[in-house]
Amino acid sequence: MPSTAADVVAVAVTYRPDEEAIVEVLERAAAQVGALVVLDNDSPEVDGAHWSSRAVIPAGVELQREPRNLGLGAAYNRAAAIARERGARFVMLLDQDSLLEPDCVDALLRHADQRSARGPLGAVGPTFVDGRSGKRAPFVRFGFPLNRKFHAPPGGDVDVDFLISSGSLIPLTALEVAGGFDEGLFIDSVDMEWCFRARAAGLQLVGVADARMLHTIGDELVRLPGGGTMFVHSPLRLYMMTRNRVALWRRSATPRTWTAQDVPRMLFKLGRMTAFAAPRIRNAKAMLRGARDGWRGKQGPPPPSRR
Repeated sequence: MPSTAADVVAVAVTYRPDEEAIVEVLERAAAQVGALVVLDNDSPEVDGAHWSSRAVIPAGVELQREPRNLGLGAAYNRAAAIARERGARFVMLLDQDSLLEPDCVDALLRHADQRSARGPLGAVGPTFVDGRSGKRAPFVRFGFPLNRKFHAPPGGDVDVDFLISSGSLIPLTALEVAGGFDEGLFIDSVDMEWCFRARAAGLQLVGVADARMLHTIGDELVRLPGGGTMFVHSPLRLYMMTRNRVALWRRSATPRTWTAQDVPRMLFKLGRMTAFAAPRIRNAKAMLRGARDGWRGKQGPPPPSRR
């Protein structure tokens, strides 16, 4: 039988969400899945009240508040457990700023069924459009010296080596084969690391053209001399991104081609963040400290913010 929305439990992981934007995120998702759960990662109360007391959460959407910030890896594993508890076949992971276009889940389910007929499926993911730049992000296959980036043909899908976590539709059987998400990475590269293990286990990762999602990346969009742009992040986030990427270089499931092109890419990013993105010195120190800690295998939540 074809898979339906009733087979899907979606879990939206939140932390200090935009209280107006989160309502639309939840409304769009709830209309397309069998059940939707909000897993709040210890958002602090403001003026004595949690954000959920001010936002109008759609009827039927369940809120679960975690007493501490679990990080994304642990939150995704909890999402999978919630889906199993409810007897679902799929878990859908959502960020707090990801807006599903109409029929997104239907398209993902249709392609999931088609691909499952060919072999074991790891995940299917939507095409996402950046909410600020309006650009449609390409799908990726790893290569050297550069990754190969491309778009799925209209109505079709493509084999990929990586899918972002938000919007991904994952059969629960895939998590049994590839294992759960790495909780030690805490936030950045959690989806990348899982995709590495899924591909190493022989699972298909599939990007779907007609499943669309609006998604915002980066903390700020900065225009560069000459007319280009780049997404930048806070120093603390740069620390985590660098730490976890360097850690992945040393793992057995990580494709060697990815590592070979990621090393110079990280050096290039260090140069750009230092040259064009304020606060320049803090950015450089954060990335260098992250590289050191990643090489040493440090894991867990980020350290206290440093100047």
